[in-house]
Amino acid sequence: MAGAGGTWTEKTLHTFTTDGSGPGGVIFDSAGNLYGVTFVGASSNDGTVFELSPGSGGTWTATQLHVFGGTDGAGPVGSLVFDSSGNLYGASAYGGSGNNKGTVFEVSPGASSR
Repeated sequence: MAGAGGTWTEKTLHTFTTDGSGPGGVIFDSAGNLYGVTFVGASSNDGTVFELSPGSGGTWTATQLHVFGGTDGAGPVGSLVFDSSGNLYGASAYGGSGNNKGTVFEVSPGASSR
């Protein structure tokens, strides 16, 4: 956000701990939620898809939408994209069924992928 005299200020929205590491590829939805990926971390250490939702007083709440487990992908990279139904699509650098060469994935609202 631009400040007086053209200066910019920085604010940390979320600090990753056990919920992922190496975040990137963030995009907003129309409601102001921020979505992205972590390259590694979480319970499997294969990365995650996350959502940050704005709250009152400038706080943000983090939610893991999907934790990768290797066969479904590992090390998600790049930006996510939405389709008209609200599904998120992305790619992983590793993982996949038997070849470890990566995946293209879809994460859908309401799906049990946590």
